[in-house]
Amino acid sequence: MRLEGRRALVTGGSRGIGRAIALGLAREGAAVAVNYRRSHADAESAVREIEQMGRRAVAVQGSTASGSDVERFVAEAHGFLGGIDILVNNAGILKRTPLLEIDEEEWDAILNVNLKGYFLVGQAVARRMVDAGTPGAIVNVSSAGQAVAGPNLAHYCVSKAGVGMLTKQMALELAPHGIRVNAVAPGLIETDLNRADIARDEFRESRLARIPLGLIGNPEDVVGAVVFLASGDEARLVTGTSLFVDAGQLI
Repeated sequence: MRLEGRRALVTGGSRGIGRAIALGLAREGAAVAVNYRRSHADAESAVREIEQMGRRAVAVQGSTASGSDVERFVAEAHGFLGGIDILVNNAGILKRTPLLEIDEEEWDAILNVNLKGYFLVGQAVARRMVDAGTPGAIVNVSSAGQAVAGPNLAHYCVSKAGVGMLTKQMALELAPHGIRVNAVAPGLIETDLNRADIARDEFRESRLARIPLGLIGNPEDVVGAVVFLASGDEARLVTGTSLFVDAGQLI
């Protein structure tokens, strides 16, 4: 119950890592708004699971890459929860394409969701935190790709590198308001985004060769780091940092 009485918004919270985080925050006592773009049934399923824990929850629809959508669903979440103390920027997309084959549309799509979306939602939530005069925590779910390159992932890795610097910049400018901003950078975590790739022997073996612990993670492996960074007591001195949860990949 480290987050009892806190109010959290999790983007991309209906599936994968985002869903695990939303449920993890609820287990620690937080009320949670679950943002989703298309998977309404999955979002409602997450909401029901949170409510079964005795927590308040709501699903809010919208694309994080759209400024108008962001303003609407952040307002909906803020109104339902009565404020937002914790934001987890998690919504992201991934596509594996060789550098010379990436077209402008695909580049923009990846950067719009993975980087611009974090800025838009982070700004909208931080403005409300500042207006309310309440301290808060923002956790950006990045990737080990913010620090190491990967084959056929130029746009994805660049977007995550941007998240790393956005995290530092937000932390610097929001610190006077008592708002801490950090990133969690997972390594190879099996989700719907990469399950088909991991099922291929060649891909799996090549990735495991770069991971000292030799482990492929699951979404629950990311939750503890997020809960720690969201906790105003345990992580009160932590801001502007990226915590790698990558089985040693960065080594």
